[in-house]
Amino acid sequence: MCAADANFNNHVFEVARQVPPGRVTSYGAIARFLGAGNWSRKVGKAMGLLDGVTPPVPFQRVVNSQGRLTGDTGGIEHRKALLAAEGVMVTGDKVQNFKTVYWDPANELDY
Repeated sequence: MCAADANFNNHVFEVARQVPPGRVTSYGAIARFLGAGNWSRKVGKAMGLLDGVTPPVPFQRVVNSQGRLTGDTGGIEHRKALLAAEGVMVTGDKVQNFKTVYWDPANELDY
């Protein structure tokens, strides 16, 4: 698997679907898991293409490597509300207890 794979976005979506409620992962962790090294930006771009994707992808559970929510302000507020409903605390744009709620696909998935 690499970022040049024509199905890269679908692989990103599939990994993101595995993140359990109440947990978060990072763009970089997904990229590394998929063998795409430092392609976290490509993962981020894929996450921006979710309109009409089924089954739904829990986009709110994917954050940057410091636990910050990224995107436009309205989007961040929506993601904060979705994460709060799952029990993840966010102050400003940063996930609280990031290390505790962090989910690493490399440690959790058998692909």
